[in-house]
Amino acid sequence: MASAAETDAMRRALRLARNGPRGLNPQVGAVILSPSGVVLAEGFHRGAGTPHAEVDALSQLKPGEARGTTAVVTLEPCNHTGRTGPCAVALLEAGVARVVYALDDPTDAAAGGAARLRAGGVDVEAGLERESAEELIRDWVHLQRTGRPRVTVKWAQSLDGRAAAADGTSQWITGSAARRDVHVRRAAADAILAGTGTVLADDPALTARDADGTLLEQQPVPVIVGETRVPEDAAVHRHPKTPLFFATHDLAAVLDDLGTRGIQSVFVEGGPTLESALLREGLADEVLVYVAPVLLGGSRLALGELGVPSITAARRLEVASIDVLGDDIRVVARPVHDTQGES
Repeated sequence: MASAAETDAMRRALRLARNGPRGLNPQVGAVILSPSGVVLAEGFHRGAGTPHAEVDALSQLKPGEARGTTAVVTLEPCNHTGRTGPCAVALLEAGVARVVYALDDPTDAAAGGAARLRAGGVDVEAGLERESAEELIRDWVHLQRTGRPRVTVKWAQSLDGRAAAADGTSQWITGSAARRDVHVRRAAADAILAGTGTVLADDPALTARDADGTLLEQQPVPVIVGETRVPEDAAVHRHPKTPLFFATHDLAAVLDDLGTRGIQSVFVEGGPTLESALLREGLADEVLVYVAPVLLGGSRLALGELGVPSITAARRLEVASIDVLGDDIRVVARPVHDTQGES
């Protein structure tokens, strides 16, 4: 049973982990406690090729100072040699007596650290603050399992399913609360994806902004897909992150490429053509829909052809959450085969 000091240390480790970059490696934090529960050192993983969180924390101690201590780590200590050695071995060699971690390592290559520690005589406890750790690295786990980032397809619509009025105007279907929520979610994503048609028609900045228009601290990488050339004076070229352009309609290949770059999550605001294609090809992991209590009528539907010839072929979704934002409704839903939880 974890002590109060260990629980506090795990929560601290989870906060520390968020200081690390999102990429091909998970965000991990670690805290070293004395036998009496005093924090002796702490660390986090700073990116590929740098010491893992446990080693980062141990490096702050003098030789022999870690003997008899407890290491509190957000992810099971790794058991493989990559650019760095196995953390399980580092903990054993340092003389750590107890290891408390939140989440088992989901990768075949790195798993097994807990068993190695137990075999070396270390007291190991797993599962402390598991749900928080799962939320922290959910997108990274998805990337490890699929090779692709987690894709959220977002759109705003009227109550009758329209994305724009007859003349093409769409600003603003939803109210300010919904728009603020969108920008918070943009900032939380690693990349924002749009098609060249939307970029040419609307000239979006694809930035994450505060209510007063100032840029939020975290910005998604803009990703533009399509074979039409984007003008040099387009707003996306002024984005604080360098845009990525893919002159293709092969969306699976685009996502594969983004995965190799360590992009864990993609927020899609590309218009009906791109969003329908992602849904049609089974490449969307989540849909995020903002529904405004307005009626527009007409033909400008929020989605286009999905390849559903009859009701029996309908693409079924599982609702994860429904919330009211001002006058609007936010719906988060996922394909029924996706069992990952809402953060």
